[in-house]
Amino acid sequence: MVSQFVSTHQVNLLHQLNFAFPEGTHAIGRLDQNSEGLLLLTTNKKITKLLFQGPVPHNRTYLVQVKNTVEADTVKKLAGGIAISANNGQIFKTTPCLVKKIDSPLNLAEVEKPLHKNAENSWLEITLTEGRFHQVRKMVAAVNHKCIRLIRTSIEDIHIGTMQPGEVIEFNENDFFRLLKLNA
Repeated sequence: MVSQFVSTHQVNLLHQLNFAFPEGTHAIGRLDQNSEGLLLLTTNKKITKLLFQGPVPHNRTYLVQVKNTVEADTVKKLAGGIAISANNGQIFKTTPCLVKKIDSPLNLAEVEKPLHKNAENSWLEITLTEGRFHQVRKMVAAVNHKCIRLIRTSIEDIHIGTMQPGEVIEFNENDFFRLLKLNA
C-alpha cells in the first residue's frame, strides 16, 4: 500500500482501508511501496515538522531482512555512520545509529519472504533518527547486503506491537504527543 490517499497510479491507497478517516488526514513519515509497518496519520499539520524537523531527534526503529549473513564488523560499520548516495549524485554520511543483529522475528516467521532453500539471510534491528534518501536500504547496500524486507516497528514510543496489516488504532491528541515525545 502506498502512504497516500490519492494517486494517478494503479496502487493500493490508504482510503481503501476500512476506516472513516477525517478530512485533512495525512501520513507522517511515509513508507515506500516496498516497505511495510507502522505508519502514523494525523490531521495536525505541525506534527510532521516537530517530529522530523524539530530541535530534538526522534527515534524510528526498523526490522531489516537482508540477503547473506551479516558479520559483527558490518553491524559496527552500519552503527558508526556510513556514506550513501543522496540527490544529484551527492554523498550523505548517515548519523551514528543503533544496529543489532537479531534472530528471525517470531511473529514474522510464517510470512518471511521466501528465499532459495540454500540462501542465507540475516535480520537486523536498526534505530535511527533520520530517514533520508531510502536510507536503510542504501545503508545495507553500502555494506554489500540486499534488503529483502523492511518493516518500521516504532516511532518513539508508538510501537506496531501485534497490529495487523490495515489495522487502525486511534489515539487522543495528548497521548499521541506524549508517546511521540513532542510538546503540544
